[in-house]
Amino acid sequence: MQPEGKSALSQNLSGYTIPNRKKNKLWRRMIRNWELYLFIAPAFLYFLIFHYGPMYGIQIAFKNFIPTLGVTGSPWVGFDHFIRFFNSYYFWDLLWNTLSISLYELAIGFPLPIILALAFNEVKDSFFKRTVQTVTYAPHFISVVVMSGMIITFLSPSSGMIVNLVEALGFQAPQFLTDPAWFKTVYVLSGVWQSAGWGTIIYLAALSGVDPQLHEAAVVDGASRFKRILHINIPAIIPTITILLILNMGSILGVGFEKILLLQNPLNMGSSDVISTFVYRSGLVDAQYSFSTAVGLFNSVVNAILLITVNQIARRTSENSLW
Repeated sequence: MQPEGKSALSQNLSGYTIPNRKKNKLWRRMIRNWELYLFIAPAFLYFLIFHYGPMYGIQIAFKNFIPTLGVTGSPWVGFDHFIRFFNSYYFWDLLWNTLSISLYELAIGFPLPIILALAFNEVKDSFFKRTVQTVTYAPHFISVVVMSGMIITFLSPSSGMIVNLVEALGFQAPQFLTDPAWFKTVYVLSGVWQSAGWGTIIYLAALSGVDPQLHEAAVVDGASRFKRILHINIPAIIPTITILLILNMGSILGVGFEKILLLQNPLNMGSSDVISTFVYRSGLVDAQYSFSTAVGLFNSVVNAILLITVNQIARRTSENSLW
């Protein structure tokens, strides 16, 4: 039987020894694999400096930021900027425009790369397949500014190629760039044209992992090509589809403002003004730094909640989730 003092001393020593051992073991593992840590260091520093570092400025959403006083010297106002945004007359219009464009883009742009990948996978002529893939991939490498200029040129009421084609067919060409009813369609379809081909790469990579013996067995059993696509290819890419859908849902309010801002004009403002363009206009143009930060923070929080919610739903209904 050990003395009471010795027992207490051994308990204290064990409490300090175990964490130290784990810490030393971690350092030894890091030193042994220093090449791997050096390899990920640039990406780690990038996210640390450009993504996590600026989060220090989030606090100005709860302050009346005055540049001469700095972030720490500006007075706190609590949730005043959020209440002002929620009570403003343009809140529901901004929310509806952002949601409608995102859902429209998700409904059209998300399934199209899947369909293209399934179609490319069935093409046996390698030359034709490479040619079509190159044609569909190419628009992805066009910058947003050049793409917006091409859209404006193609849809110009006076000399636009598409407008002239519609009129040559005997129809009255709509005002694509100035009619608010057409803005969302122009934005979504141009985005699909630019990104659909590039989006097929991930699905083609997933389809390349399908065991050919499954198709051979299905052919022996008399399955048609459509049934093989339905029962072999599609189930093989379901995990990839689920992950990409979760990521898309997590950015449903994050409609990029670059192309919208370039295509925006006073006539289509009713349907083109979204949260991101409003943040840009109120923050950089009108210098309402605290208010625009509050609006941007609201946007980010909603996106984070949607990401977590959709991921939890996917985790409970299937085995595919981000975490």
